[in-house]
Amino acid sequence: MDASQDFRLSRRGFLASACCLAAAPLMTPVSFAAAPGDARFVTILLRGAMDGLDLIQPYGDPAFAGLRPRLALTPDTGLADLDGRFGLHPAANALMPLWQARELAFVHAVSTPYRNARSHFDGQDILETGGAQMRERNGWLNRTLATIPRTASRRAIDINTSMELILSGPNDVDVWSAQSDMALAADEVRFLERLYAGDAGFAKAFDDAVRSDQSTDPLYASGKRGAGVADLARLAGHLLARDYRIGSFSINGWDTHVNQRAQFAQVAGTLALAITTLKDAMGTDAWAKTVVLAMTEFGRTARQNGSGGTDHGTGGVAVMAGGAVDGGKVFGEWPGLSEDKLYESRDLMPTGDLRELAAAMIHKQYGVSPGDLTSKVFPGLSFDTGSIYLRG
Repeated sequence: MDASQDFRLSRRGFLASACCLAAAPLMTPVSFAAAPGDARFVTILLRGAMDGLDLIQPYGDPAFAGLRPRLALTPDTGLADLDGRFGLHPAANALMPLWQARELAFVHAVSTPYRNARSHFDGQDILETGGAQMRERNGWLNRTLATIPRTASRRAIDINTSMELILSGPNDVDVWSAQSDMALAADEVRFLERLYAGDAGFAKAFDDAVRSDQSTDPLYASGKRGAGVADLARLAGHLLARDYRIGSFSINGWDTHVNQRAQFAQVAGTLALAITTLKDAMGTDAWAKTVVLAMTEFGRTARQNGSGGTDHGTGGVAVMAGGAVDGGKVFGEWPGLSEDKLYESRDLMPTGDLRELAAAMIHKQYGVSPGDLTSKVFPGLSFDTGSIYLRG
């Protein structure tokens, strides 16, 4: 058979590649799990250490501009003012309608318990396993599934063998990834196109997968980062609007040691695109019951470096979005950026625990008890139900 008439699909199901082939260079697999009820929870892992001081700039702190003369902005130079103290990076301005609708919030100066070594690998390990140290071997979001009442009432099927650590573990999770080790003939492609012609979301993703695999799509050939993210978020939104209730995927590209101004603007725009596309694909009813948590392994240095970038730090920012979020606020205890307030004289001092934020969302969305949260999901965490960030 003419190789030009074939494209590659995953060993255990064409759906895996159909949603992600176009995004493969930029994205890790997206994972889904079933849960009872209508509440949705989506995590977005921002791999590479997202600079929270760039995304949500503390322009009201008098020390900020001195630490970052080439990176600091103000409302007069393009920053979108949030509350008179903090502003949103202009590359993420697409998120402002969510802020105005109170469907977007930020938590500043947060971190996992990870400190000092500032290794991406170790930091992401703790971010995804949810422990205080690198001793857990499965993800906190997978452990959450065992604590949600009647999780087994919805069927979940393992589609592929690859998944992110955050959802890895003994509880069933579907994985939709870009593994490609089985050819599908042209007549099979036409059959699947007819079969799913009535599903606009799937039909679009399937068509993109075929075209991008044959390298005929100029959008992907041009290397535009946001294209693959938008397709992934769109398919995720359609699935979450139907049978799925928990999902997770990653966005890479946050390691901004050099020329941060340009690199950060690109990836911040990608994050905004992912969130807004997810909302549009889910629809009003599903979005109203959704919480999205975007988080990173650690922040970056308070001072810019000599290469126009920043280095590995500690305290950072978490992003919350969704109709179930108590939005329009910048949460967190701001420690300040004066020399005596910095962690080890270099980083934003963390004043909040990312795990507590995640625990609050799980408690609100699924009614998981504080006892289960502190013993099973986040072992050793001190969780106070008074720290709920979600609407009642």
